[in-house]
Amino acid sequence: MVVLNAPYHTLPGHRHPPGATVEDAGVNFSVFSRHATGAELLLYAGADSAEPFQVIRLDPEVNHTFFSWHVLVVDLPPGTHYTWRMDGPFDPQGNGWRFDTEVELVDPWARAVNVCDWDRWRRQDEGVRPHDSPRGVVLAEEYDWEGDTPLRRAWEETIIYELHVGGFTRHPSAGVAHPGTFLGLIEKIPYLRALGISHVELMPVMAFDEQDVPPAVWRAGLRNYWGYSSYGFFSPHPGYCVDPEAGCHRREFRDLVKALHRAGIGVILDVVFNHTSEGGAGGPTLTFKGFGNETFYCLDVLDRRIYLDFTGCGNTVNANHPLVARYIIDALEYWVREMHVDGFRFDLASAMARDADGQPLANPPVLWGIELSDTLATSRIIAEAWDAAGLYQVGSFPGYRWMEWNGRYRDVIRRFVRGDPGLVAEVATRLAGSSDLYQANLRHPLNSVNFVTCHDGFTLWDLVSYNRKRNLANAEDNRDGTDDDLSWNCGIEGETDDPEVLALRRRQAKNLLALLLLSQGVPMLLAGDEVLRSQGGNNNAWCQDNAENWFDWSLVERNASMLGFVRGLIALRQRHPSLRRRRFLSGRARAGGGLPDIRWHGLEPDQPPWDDPEARVLAFTLAPLHKTEAVLHVAINMEPCARRFTLPQLPGVAWFRALDTARASPTDLIEPDLQPPHPASVLLVRGRSLVVLEGRAE
Repeated sequence: MVVLNAPYHTLPGHRHPPGATVEDAGVNFSVFSRHATGAELLLYAGADSAEPFQVIRLDPEVNHTFFSWHVLVVDLPPGTHYTWRMDGPFDPQGNGWRFDTEVELVDPWARAVNVCDWDRWRRQDEGVRPHDSPRGVVLAEEYDWEGDTPLRRAWEETIIYELHVGGFTRHPSAGVAHPGTFLGLIEKIPYLRALGISHVELMPVMAFDEQDVPPAVWRAGLRNYWGYSSYGFFSPHPGYCVDPEAGCHRREFRDLVKALHRAGIGVILDVVFNHTSEGGAGGPTLTFKGFGNETFYCLDVLDRRIYLDFTGCGNTVNANHPLVARYIIDALEYWVREMHVDGFRFDLASAMARDADGQPLANPPVLWGIELSDTLATSRIIAEAWDAAGLYQVGSFPGYRWMEWNGRYRDVIRRFVRGDPGLVAEVATRLAGSSDLYQANLRHPLNSVNFVTCHDGFTLWDLVSYNRKRNLANAEDNRDGTDDDLSWNCGIEGETDDPEVLALRRRQAKNLLALLLLSQGVPMLLAGDEVLRSQGGNNNAWCQDNAENWFDWSLVERNASMLGFVRGLIALRQRHPSLRRRRFLSGRARAGGGLPDIRWHGLEPDQPPWDDPEARVLAFTLAPLHKTEAVLHVAINMEPCARRFTLPQLPGVAWFRALDTARASPTDLIEPDLQPPHPASVLLVRGRSLVVLEGRAE
């Protein structure tokens, strides 16, 4: 709680920069609202103060410049909480205006927000109550970065690990001092470093509304756990802070980033600029609706009470409006400049390619603005290149530098591993970096983010354990989540103690992960897959903030062999630059002779079964990029029975077995110094497994 000397004197202030900015004379407040006719700034001593200690009415002749409302509060201390009230016309049908002087608004540029008295469902049932809104916090703390800057790791070194900040340390088995927080995650950095990943991709950490769920979900005692319901795009989520009421948001998040960077791990944020937590016409007014509803959202041209919904969440951000585009880019640049993050993954990014009427744009200004920003020039920018209304842009997302979640990779690898025949030609294309999607438009294998699982869908263990989703716990009658995960339960649905089924499931999980780490492009792992975490068949666990959905750290010991396998896979990838190429494979030898960069095979060398509708086998040989690198040979057999592959004979090269998914630990993956030789010309690959050989000079 701040110490006050109210009432505070005010000066006109200035329109730039937006938000609450601490200056020598005090704090300057500025917000954008094009059609507002008046504005009030409400100042609170703390997040839970029942009443504001000062309400400042802005003078349109003094505190209004162009479309901005601004005031400087002299000597106001940092730590003060604040909201805005905007006056103006209420004409939702004709112009989309929704000004309401009864509703207090969160500053869209607030560097920290708190939600002590916010009750979304009480407001829906009883209407607006005085001072019931979330509040911004004035921040001015100094921070010692100790020389830290965003990491500049080579793009081809990227291995992404998608995790949920809360769920990663909230389970009692985590054993951290501050479960479910940014500081709690710091305690688990040694685990992440030992795993070998290069970047964590944090599911939404910008302030989001945990109460944004359908009525039945709320009545079941559930909440918005994943966080895809943002409203504070400059503020770390207060629920992940140890002491948010004291305005610790930035410090604790910066501590996390700095600690991860010290471990050599980059930070990618999953950001949600396609929609907000304000929802559609029935949703609450928290921020954008009250400042400029017609500016920030896509509205029906004939009846502007209707929100165009291309996201499945009630509204769509009008991302290509000049102000909104600038707002989004400013937010991203802030997180890079002030918070040192290393990149962003954009949820339902194709919604950001639409204009105000919802039509896809060939050259969306906001997406090109992100790509061409000098501040973001070295940041990873990753698109989920589709939206909820059918716009699917995998391989054609606007821009060149954008990386894409490769949904086509996920789908064909899942089908191939479960045993679908006739896919080897497309499987080869995906393993080689998806040139059919990216090469013609001058992009590279590194534009493809390959994955077999992510937060949305089955975990890896559930993918090999369930044919059907089990989402009844979500209180939506099992209607939510996809009905086709391209999964296979290995013969028994769900939990079992059958040793043969369990062994097959482990082998299938290894197959999926091995193919992922052996593919050109950027691999992404889902947190917990390395220890076979299960969600009990729930393929849409967005509202399950409970022990069944958290990372159970006892699995690290119980499934230590699988964890060791994944660590070994990552190490294998790291010692083979040929798996991390910047350019597409051509099948030709490098200048000066040598091996072709890749040779494709079937059961016999150089005879890949491209046109065989029943084929489930494939092999390939990768030439080394450097003299110290071994030749790599991969033989894949997704048939149920064993098959014999004839090995290509390379003069002066002896083969050694590096990996065999059909074997149990510790012989499933072997370090180079311990690898047994394979002198035979034929390689037996057991059913539903793959083998990797490393070839070194004899």
